[in-house]
Amino acid sequence: MKFSHNCTYNLFAFCTSFSYRYAPWVLLIALLFTVASAVYTARNLGMNTDTTDMLSEHLPFRINSVKYDKAFPQDSGILLLVLSAPTPEQAYSTASRLVVSLKKDSKNFSDVYAPGTDDFFGRNGLLYEDIPQLNHIADHLAEAQPLIAQISRDPTLYSFIGLLTQAVDELNKGQYLELGPVFNGVSETMDARLAGKSRPLSWQTLFRGEPAKTSYQEIIIVKPRPDYSELLPGKQPILAVRTAAEQIGLTDDGPIQLRITGDVALADDELKSSLDGMEVAGVVTFIMVGAVLYSAMHTVGMTLAVLICLGVGLILTAAFATVAIGQLNVISIAFAVLYIGLGADFAIHFLLRFREMLENGLSANDAIYKAGGEAGVALTACTVANALGFYAFIPTSYSGVAELGIISGTGMLISLIVTFIIGPALLRYLSGRSAVEPNGRKTLGKALEFSLKWRKLTHISVGLLLLLAIVLWPQIRFDYNLLNMQDPKGEAVQTFRELLASPDHSPWYAVVLTEDRKEIQQLQNNLIKLPEVSKVVSILDLVPSEQEAKLAVIEEMSLIMGPGLSVTRSATHEHTIPQQIQALTTLNTALDRYLVQHPDSAVSASARGLRDSVRSLLDRLDKADAGERQKLLRSLEEDLLSTLSVALQRLYNLIEAVPFSEQELPESIAGRWHSHTGEYRIAVYPSEDIGDNGLLRHFVRSVQQVAPQATGMPVISLEAGDAVIDAFFQAFSLALVGVVVALLIMLRSIKYTVLVLIPLLLSSIFTGVFTVLLDIPFNFANIIALPLLLGLGIDSSLHMVHRSMDNRVENEILIHTSTARAIFYSALTALVDFASLMFSSHKGTASMGALLTVGLAFTLICTLIILPSLLRNPNRQRVVA
Repeated sequence: MKFSHNCTYNLFAFCTSFSYRYAPWVLLIALLFTVASAVYTARNLGMNTDTTDMLSEHLPFRINSVKYDKAFPQDSGILLLVLSAPTPEQAYSTASRLVVSLKKDSKNFSDVYAPGTDDFFGRNGLLYEDIPQLNHIADHLAEAQPLIAQISRDPTLYSFIGLLTQAVDELNKGQYLELGPVFNGVSETMDARLAGKSRPLSWQTLFRGEPAKTSYQEIIIVKPRPDYSELLPGKQPILAVRTAAEQIGLTDDGPIQLRITGDVALADDELKSSLDGMEVAGVVTFIMVGAVLYSAMHTVGMTLAVLICLGVGLILTAAFATVAIGQLNVISIAFAVLYIGLGADFAIHFLLRFREMLENGLSANDAIYKAGGEAGVALTACTVANALGFYAFIPTSYSGVAELGIISGTGMLISLIVTFIIGPALLRYLSGRSAVEPNGRKTLGKALEFSLKWRKLTHISVGLLLLLAIVLWPQIRFDYNLLNMQDPKGEAVQTFRELLASPDHSPWYAVVLTEDRKEIQQLQNNLIKLPEVSKVVSILDLVPSEQEAKLAVIEEMSLIMGPGLSVTRSATHEHTIPQQIQALTTLNTALDRYLVQHPDSAVSASARGLRDSVRSLLDRLDKADAGERQKLLRSLEEDLLSTLSVALQRLYNLIEAVPFSEQELPESIAGRWHSHTGEYRIAVYPSEDIGDNGLLRHFVRSVQQVAPQATGMPVISLEAGDAVIDAFFQAFSLALVGVVVALLIMLRSIKYTVLVLIPLLLSSIFTGVFTVLLDIPFNFANIIALPLLLGLGIDSSLHMVHRSMDNRVENEILIHTSTARAIFYSALTALVDFASLMFSSHKGTASMGALLTVGLAFTLICTLIILPSLLRNPNRQRVVA
């Protein structure tokens, strides 16, 4: 077809000539406008990192979620503080002090709740045990009471070792005493102290007859006051928690550790790791992009021209976002990446077309006019197609992406204007003459001739890949687990995963709300029958059954313990070092005698372990000087007896339990299960690890069959993922229809419209195949890559098809034109930009980088190798442009 100088050609030709002629004034006005836009943006552009705002509140699961948040606001937007200590007494006392400190800080926290230190559970905790367990505890208390009473009167190492010796002597006399846990606990404490570590003896576990654990936890649920106008909304509350922890003596290298997780901490960690990766990638990308542009332009001036156009367009697009929306979210902030990928494409195509005109012998004025007209027509078509593609996201329920569509679609229009107004003005001073002759840049064209020489092989390869796609496409999946997107080394993520593995502390459960109290029991009964459910908890479970029978056993414990014992130290209880060493020697002798006489008894293994520990301690004391002996014995005394007072106090609180009804539950507890608006909360816990997407879907769908109104993190995660997939499917359907219509109008040819779409569709199919081969599922982060690949795919193929329609240069071979070079270098610039994201510690960002890199590589292959073989006109002869 003959190329006509239509209105679009004339408009852009005039615009570029005008800007070139009046470059000083154009650049001055552009500078003033850009500076004003930058200042306005810096002062007014906000940041909303609340991810729940990115999906429409009209979606059913969002309606349920919003209702839940209003009824139980203390359950959303929380921090989970996990205190880990060697003993339950240390965990309890530390958590109690931290709770007191945090409750004083009303500026950063609206609610602080620690079930493990709550006074109500501290008094009535035994009522939640079953009767056999209560009898077991009572029996152990009966055996331990004489030891407790004596050590309370003289809480010293000397007295404690003497009591152990008496106990061993009683064993030798044939009396049955269950001393295995005591021997094991003392042995572990001694061994730890000899190794230079502190491992206090837990008296609480001795009272209850429980085996000692390596670590004990207390969970504190904190409702912070996040500031969503800040980049990291939870930064200040988290800092306040750290400060409070330091004030009560918690240190990073201490035996008691504090870790912070919860949705607020996870969101902050995610954004921080994402931004940290972006910063590193930004520095590397800037250098690499500059190098790629220089290899394309072969002059520093034209390279600067591209970078300046890119920077100005980015600032103006950010200013538009400020005016139109007022804030960015964690999705729409990706417009910067999108703009770099597509904005550079505009400038490169125009500048290389200008360079081509100069190399063909035209004067600068003629070259700028002609390049402006020709590139303007092609880039206008690309802009319209891209803008339609992005604007197609506006009607979706995924408002985060809808805002991205508004910003990026308009950004394409801004890029077009910047390229043809500021670009020509910059060329007035920065164009220069390349030192490389026209015939010196044939390498790319020669490399691309492969597809033309081996056309059948190219088509066979495409056919084989399509067959592979048919097999693998059904395996494409979406990862609903938000944790899988984050840096796995982050404290919040690691702690959250540990809690998920704990059935007692898992924060990932479904929630069912009901306003009918009579329906609670029915729902619980139906839900607990599901094999996917491990337990169901409601306000009904807060009132223990068989209270009278349990209180009878607790009364027995009270009689066993007698009047309140207290641990007191006095100067009269001090013992000399030789006395303490003698007590240890006597214990060692008693243990030897017992092991000789009863080598196969039930406690012989634990007695042997204690005997070995005592021997090691005596050997260390024998080799130490007086100062070291005193220090070692005092530390050991502290390790063995420091938790006794806390354990006794908690025990006496527990045996003061009284019967109670649901109406007598404290508001701080009942309010977490029965809201002021009348809703009852039922927590449904999964029986399997729902970190697996298949098990997650199975669990949620099973619960929804019983309770369609179910919400909670598993439900929100699954439904949000489905909503995102639906939103993108809807947007891509609209985008495809819009692009096809626009191409038909602009190209006026079904044939050329199909040719533009072929590389786009092929690259999409091949990218999907490689997500399976590379095991990179789609997720909430990398799915953002799809609109960018759509834009780049349309751009590249439309440029090639449009150039093939330009018959003014007879016998021109397409792959040797500046258009092919511009497509290659534009894609290479974007590849450098995107590939750097793959090295981010944030898994979502890294997967987005991988997806963009693979997708763009396929776009480049489909455009420069497959498309030319389809466009090839055998009647044309080669002419180098």
